[in-house]
This record gives sequence, C-alpha cells and structure tokens, in this order.
Amino acid sequence: MRRDIIDTCIEHRHALIFAAGIATALIGAKVVKSQTFKDSATKGMAAVMSAKKDAEECFQDMKETAEDIVVDANEENKKEIYVEAKEE
Repeated sequence: MRRDIIDTCIEHRHALIFAAGIATALIGAKVVKSQTFKDSATKGMAAVMSAKKDAEECFQDMKETAEDIVVDANEENKKEIYVEAKEE
C-alpha cells in the first residue's frame, strides 16, 4: 500500500511540483499582505537607513581627520624646507 503511494507520487512529480508552487505563491501572498510583515519590513528598512547614516557620518569624520593630517604634514614639510633654506 505504502509503496503504491510513493510510486504514484514519483510518477506524477511534475504535477506535485506545480501544486506546491501554487500553494507557495498563495501562502506568500498572504504573508506579504499581512500587517506583521509590513511592520517588520518597515522596522528593518529604518534600521538599514540608520546604519547608513551612521556609516556616512563616520566616513565624513575619517575624511576630515585625514585632510587635517595632510595639512599638518604639509605645514611641517614647509617649515623644514624653510629652516634648511635659512641655514644655507
């Protein structure tokens, strides 16, 4: 008896796959339309946007620090060149 059911399922596997696809689409549509899913998606998007903003601020701080280091290095270099030129 059990072997007959398994053989029938194997024989009609394409029909079963089709039916499973339809069932998945129907369930997926219900999930996507649910308020819980919408709330979760909204909270997730808000978290991503917050992380993006934090990353942009951090990048801007690093950029400004790097620019300050370059300016300071150029000033030191100019001072050294001026001192060397004055000594000669």
